[in-house]
Amino acid sequence: MDLIERHLKAVRHQKLDLSEVIIDVGDRVPPQWKTDPQLACSVTIVSGIGDCGQRLQQALAKGETLIATDAASLADARLYRFLADRMQSGAVRENGSAIGRIEPADAASILSAPTLDAALAHLPEVRQDDFPSFVAKLRRSLPYYLFTVSNEAERKDVEKFLFWSNYKGSTDFFTKYVYPPLVWAMVPTLARARIHPNTVTIVSIILTILAVPLFAAGHFWWGFLCAYGMSVLDSVDGKLARLTFTDSALGNVLDHGLDIVHPPFWYFGWAIGLLGGWSMATIENPLWQAAWWMLGLYILDRLILSIYRAKYKKGLHTHAPMDGVVRTFISRRNINLPLFTVCYAVGWGEEAFYFIVLWQAITCAYHGLRTLWILATYRPASPGLD
Repeated sequence: MDLIERHLKAVRHQKLDLSEVIIDVGDRVPPQWKTDPQLACSVTIVSGIGDCGQRLQQALAKGETLIATDAASLADARLYRFLADRMQSGAVRENGSAIGRIEPADAASILSAPTLDAALAHLPEVRQDDFPSFVAKLRRSLPYYLFTVSNEAERKDVEKFLFWSNYKGSTDFFTKYVYPPLVWAMVPTLARARIHPNTVTIVSIILTILAVPLFAAGHFWWGFLCAYGMSVLDSVDGKLARLTFTDSALGNVLDHGLDIVHPPFWYFGWAIGLLGGWSMATIENPLWQAAWWMLGLYILDRLILSIYRAKYKKGLHTHAPMDGVVRTFISRRNINLPLFTVCYAVGWGEEAFYFIVLWQAITCAYHGLRTLWILATYRPASPGLD
């Protein structure tokens, strides 16, 4: 996306209902399209040689509240919503860029200046301390950002920043340290090709389903190929959706639903493959019993984690730095899969399966005890906020 398109998509994504958003393009040739009919508020692109402040003054003459930015700025999309809800004038000015909310009564505060940054200099400053930085989907606090992108080097730096800023604060070891180079190689390519994240999710679902019969039939290496492909794509679709403002309710349901539902099917597939087929999957078989124990512990663990989320409106692993560290190694698909793969390769498949069940039990016990401790001792200053 060019920066103007990104502004437009950010406005649409934030569902603004203010009268108008102004994007000043300076002495650039304005795009042929001036508004997007799908936006919840109008977007006006203004241009001209010289004084940006005067162009804003003319726009404010209509007597309507404005949010203003310029064509060289890349703004955190959350700033649009924050400024829209602020109910008073204010500006964010960083790295030579600016975005601000201007009330008609404060039109006199707009300076005569060639750049938006200078024109908004007298508006009240919006500080990081004023901004609600916690992002529930990312399980982390992310301060707002505002950049100027005027050359290729700045573009590359900002692209990398945006990529890493969309990683979750608490996640497993492989997602955090092993998969990022693969994800980084795919996300910009898919974004430039305009591939929708739901398409990536559908491919991920297909790989997930294919892995189950392959595991059960004893074709473990083909199953691993599908499983690792799915694991990488599981990081790709979320990053692609957030970076291109194409996340949707359907995409969230497909992505998160897949994450929650599929692991037990893989574990049962592993057990059947190790046993040598369905005919050996009898209740008397210890490995088959272990598979059912794994299912029960997995469900119990998810139920325990839902207690903290229901009370505090965020995940348990965001509670304290210790919990984020623990999340790196607890029993989850992306930890269990490499462990099982390595052990299967050296002939310890059954031993690894029993260990994974034990690791799930330890994970479940930790989450239960940690939740009880937090409920007994933690008293946030405001419900749901830390």
